[in-house]
Amino acid sequence: MIDALFESAVGPYIGPALWGFNTIVFTYFIVLNASYLVLSVIAFRAVRRYAERLRSLDVKETIAHAGAPPITLIAPAFNEEATAVESVRSLLSLNYPEYEVIVVNDGSKDATVERLIEAFDLRPFPKMSTFDVDTAEIRQTYRSRRHPHLWLVDKENGGKADALNAGLCFCRTPLFCAMDADTLLERDALTRVVRPFLEDARTIAAGGIIRIANGCTIEGGAVTEVRLPRNLVARFQVLEYLRAFLVGRMGWDAVQGNLIISGAFGIFRRSTVISAGGFTTDTVGEDMELVVRLHRYCREREIPYRISFVPDPVAWTEAPESIRILGRQRDRWQRGLSEALTTHRAMLLRPRYGRIGMAVMPHFYFLEMWGPLLEIMGYIVFILTLLAGWTSLTYVSAFLMVTVVLGIALSVSALALEELAFRRYPRLSDLFRLFLLAVLENFGYRQLTAFWRLRGLIRFLRKRKGWGVMPRVGFQKPLGVKSS
Repeated sequence: MIDALFESAVGPYIGPALWGFNTIVFTYFIVLNASYLVLSVIAFRAVRRYAERLRSLDVKETIAHAGAPPITLIAPAFNEEATAVESVRSLLSLNYPEYEVIVVNDGSKDATVERLIEAFDLRPFPKMSTFDVDTAEIRQTYRSRRHPHLWLVDKENGGKADALNAGLCFCRTPLFCAMDADTLLERDALTRVVRPFLEDARTIAAGGIIRIANGCTIEGGAVTEVRLPRNLVARFQVLEYLRAFLVGRMGWDAVQGNLIISGAFGIFRRSTVISAGGFTTDTVGEDMELVVRLHRYCREREIPYRISFVPDPVAWTEAPESIRILGRQRDRWQRGLSEALTTHRAMLLRPRYGRIGMAVMPHFYFLEMWGPLLEIMGYIVFILTLLAGWTSLTYVSAFLMVTVVLGIALSVSALALEELAFRRYPRLSDLFRLFLLAVLENFGYRQLTAFWRLRGLIRFLRKRKGWGVMPRVGFQKPLGVKSS
């Protein structure tokens, strides 16, 4: 009787309210997935043109004739003893005419400095500053006896952005590469990523693709065998990275709308970054914030510019293999996204900022920043309406279509782009597993990722700061191979 009274009293109101909210969520999923399907079509055409061009281009010869500008690689390191030596070894073996490596130890509490000093015969050596910016105290600068173009800047802890600014202080080249100390660059990565600067003088920044090194064999600072990770959590991330870079960034690049260059591998024009103020130290998303600020800086001053994404220069990175650590990472990424977008919300829907203000910023602000809130609430309300019997088979089918089937289509399109242009996973068994993951990720993993992003959004709204801990286990080496 009580149930009947409750149903007659509130049922006429709850049902329509839930249906109204379901309509909003349904529209969100349609707009989000449709926008990415459009990007995937654009990306497919762009990748095909790029792949055709690569087949008729000798990258090394082109760089040699074009006169490649010197580059400084700045690699902040914090508690990276497990991967720093292998990563630096890969940097020293790059095929590029003239470059310098500056590793910035950001107050590590482990043996990062000791490992680097021992591995590369580093000795204290003075280096003059070229950029006046406040950073945490510099303890000492070191130079390698065996590799004169390798430097180590040892400083007090100040965060990644502070470490990048410290590296900029000692940078003397027209271009610099911002990266992570746990990143392995392929030997021709610099020669490929620098091409936009040679082909278009307006270029102020360019980024390459990031791939997951877990499961791959590393020898002499290089990936010698590409395999899928054994760990399921890391395998899901392989698919995510392919989707984010080959669909997302390649698609946005084709319409000159990239807002993100990964902090693990991005190259910038030093003079423009310094004029724009360097890296902001009060955000956990310094990579995206800088790119958005560069868009704003150039458009407000009517400076012709271009920010590019190049899909074949590869940087390999170690991905988290535990749910707890991965959750912290995605929480941090969402906070960084939210900080960058709200810091520069004056660009939102402003014609002065062109397609960035009128199309790209709204997409990221409404769909990517606030999306996790709608997505999680949408799943909850969908289940409530299903349990209460306030829905129909038609709606259930439509909801699953836009949330699952379109999601699978996006992942499959990313795998198709990978196979079409690059074929980094030569084993058919690995490709089969990736296609299987494209289906499985929609039943638990995607929802978990949305929860982490929602947590990050909530922590951003509560003004929570901090990076969290990202333990490293080190890169895999073939049996019988020793680090040297």
